[in-house]
Amino acid sequence: MAQKLSEKQAKFSSMVGKLLGFVDTLPGYSVTLGDAYRDPRVTYGHKKSLHRQRLAIDLNLFIDGTYRTEGAAHLPLGLYWESIGGSWGGRFDDANHYSLAHGGMK
Repeated sequence: MAQKLSEKQAKFSSMVGKLLGFVDTLPGYSVTLGDAYRDPRVTYGHKKSLHRQRLAIDLNLFIDGTYRTEGAAHLPLGLYWESIGGSWGGRFDDANHYSLAHGGMK
């Protein structure tokens, strides 16, 4: 039986907590929260965006205080995220995107 959306959202929230804890173990790394929920009344992003379903978050990454956007900088976070069951945007040129696949979307 497929998981209810609310069950996936709860799992995703727990996974984000684990990811944030992992970031704290990396010397010099810190993050701030970026786009976590996109109101469907606002017309930006994909109509089926996992952000709209509360299953995706963008993280603003800093290494030694410098804002970093490139995939290589996000790689340790992305690999960890994938190891706990998530989909990492670095696989499709959106390195700061961390999501939980749902309905054919990553």
